[in-house]
Amino acid sequence: MEYSVVIPIYNEEGNVKTLHKEILEAMKGLSESKDFEIMYINDGSTDSTLNELSKLKSAKIINLNRNYGQATAIDAGFKEAQGEIIISLDGDLQNDPKDIPKLIEKLKKDNLDVVAGWRKKRSDKKGFKVLTKIGRFFRRLLIKDIVNDTGCTLRVYKKTAAKSLDLQGEMHRYILGLLNWKGFKIGEIEVNHRKRENGYSKYTYTKAIRGFIDLLYI
Repeated sequence: MEYSVVIPIYNEEGNVKTLHKEILEAMKGLSESKDFEIMYINDGSTDSTLNELSKLKSAKIINLNRNYGQATAIDAGFKEAQGEIIISLDGDLQNDPKDIPKLIEKLKKDNLDVVAGWRKKRSDKKGFKVLTKIGRFFRRLLIKDIVNDTGCTLRVYKKTAAKSLDLQGEMHRYILGLLNWKGFKIGEIEVNHRKRENGYSKYTYTKAIRGFIDLLYI
């Protein structure tokens, strides 16, 4: 398998159909042989997300029995993924699947292990942007995190990098720091960040505090 696309998803019933269509278009442009898989990890959704996922063609579904959080959902997807290159993105349509090819191009061109998306022009509330800046300061201070945007789920990984991880809690925010410690080569490229049209953000101030606790643990 050439590519695996891993999408953690929680209460995104209004976005599933459009997201899957956009991912299929991006992936078919990359792989004429259709040598790819698209995997949704339903993180205990309480709306109709699972029902909408079941209607999709060419999709694999991992259904978690409750809401564990994004780190556990990503971890479940990474462990199941078969592709030599693993692509992750959010299920809220704010990440743009059209950016996937340029991330893969940079990964191959620069012989990197991971390429992270950088949402340089973010479409988020001001309060969350402030929290992001504070979080970046502490990550750089405590774990020498070198990238600009560790909260962007849109990334591409070589299989060896993704499979080396064991995630839980809010540790998805520190994936790049962990991989840097392990000696993997990391790059970053600017990507599009779209406004949320359906549903609501799952990022809260409580999660920010939990994330800081996980940072101290790491």
